[in-house]
Amino acid sequence: MVSGKLLTLLKVSRTVLIDTSPMNPLRILIIDDDEQVRQLLEQSLRIDQYDVVSVESGRAALRAIETSIFDAALIDINLGDMTGLGILEAIKGRDSDIDAVMMTGSPDVDTAVQALRLGAYDYLTKPLVLEALRHLLKRIAEKRYLRSEVVSLRSRLTDAPPIGEIIGQSVLVQQLRELIAKVADTDSSVLIEGESGTGKELIAYALHRLSSRIEGPFVAVNCAAIPAELLESELFGHVKGAFSSATSESRGLFRSAEGGTLFLDEIGDLPLSLQPKLLRVVQEMEVRPVGSTQTHPLNIRLVTATNRHLKPAVHAGKFREDLYFRLNVVRIEPPPLRKIKEDIPQLVMHFVRKLNRRFGRRVQSVTPEAMSLLLKYDYPGNVRELENIIERAFALGANLVIAIADLPSLHNFENASAVTLRTPMLVMEDLQRDLVSEAMRTNGNDKLAAAKALGRSERTLYRRLKVLGLG
Repeated sequence: MVSGKLLTLLKVSRTVLIDTSPMNPLRILIIDDDEQVRQLLEQSLRIDQYDVVSVESGRAALRAIETSIFDAALIDINLGDMTGLGILEAIKGRDSDIDAVMMTGSPDVDTAVQALRLGAYDYLTKPLVLEALRHLLKRIAEKRYLRSEVVSLRSRLTDAPPIGEIIGQSVLVQQLRELIAKVADTDSSVLIEGESGTGKELIAYALHRLSSRIEGPFVAVNCAAIPAELLESELFGHVKGAFSSATSESRGLFRSAEGGTLFLDEIGDLPLSLQPKLLRVVQEMEVRPVGSTQTHPLNIRLVTATNRHLKPAVHAGKFREDLYFRLNVVRIEPPPLRKIKEDIPQLVMHFVRKLNRRFGRRVQSVTPEAMSLLLKYDYPGNVRELENIIERAFALGANLVIAIADLPSLHNFENASAVTLRTPMLVMEDLQRDLVSEAMRTNGNDKLAAAKALGRSERTLYRRLKVLGLG
């Protein structure tokens, strides 16, 4: 029970708002070191059918958002262990999607301005007027609903990667973001060298989005996925009649990226015979379609990527040194997930939000045991494999909470004898994943060498890597 005098802390309105919209109820985190205020807020908001969790400190709040999703946070400015502004900044750094409302009994204009600059949605003074708080939370719910509809619409209209920030607060990820910001608004060629699944296309898209070319197209192509005999005409275009199947003219991918950014992934798989032609295009910034005598000027930014270092290929004579230096004006190397494990909880929550929208679920948290398991694994497929694991949890029926039982492949990784209810298909998939991962690891992520070790073609290996979430 809350004492009568405490009601002065919260001017309670008897009006209960009934929300009949299609929006899900907000999940709210209350952060206040006054237990009676927390209780009063919890009781009042639960009457309005909000899902509420309350904590007494900033550190407890940060622990809560590591394993749970919240839509909004009510943060007291004056706390014992951290300042409210410090908590706001930390929460926004870990989950920018949370709408934060600051609360204080000692209003100060400078503090309010600073809170808004740090990303607070609003700033309320105590004693709180419950009716005003209800209307504020309803506005937040409406905004979030509309935003989710926009995200859903965009995902149906484009195949481009999401615009969201590169996720993580580790030193390596912060350095990566700083480097991207420095080089984005230039036309210098960028070479991204990183293991499969480290987000190379996301980095390329971030370079495009942060540049003056943002209004132009972003064209992405995987060189390994196009048959070698078709790659030249796909890249440079062709005229009608240039070869037997050329029944019409093709502009090619270079000219399709005019005014924007062309991203060539798996550039290390480019046939040696095609490399001098690409070098000429990069040097002259003009392209000549197959079968044509006419060249076309280009206005593009070229970003390339590879899942293995190109220098050994240069030394082995498999990649032209002059082309390597043309492409490698700026080099970016995204870190593998095993080196930034402190970012795993934030990545997991990011994928849960994304998959909630896709599957129409309301998964709210990950059990501590499941998160511990996610933190132990080394992820040979990096961030893409982590997303694949979380998506599999959804596909297997996870709802409200992701537990160890929803992570069969990781459960098998930790203790194979503990898994008794797995289907033969899942067992076979895990065996394939282990075999392919080991082949890639022992061959230094060289797909050609790994494919030979497995007795498969490089293109077959490429397809299996995609299916298994490793490439």
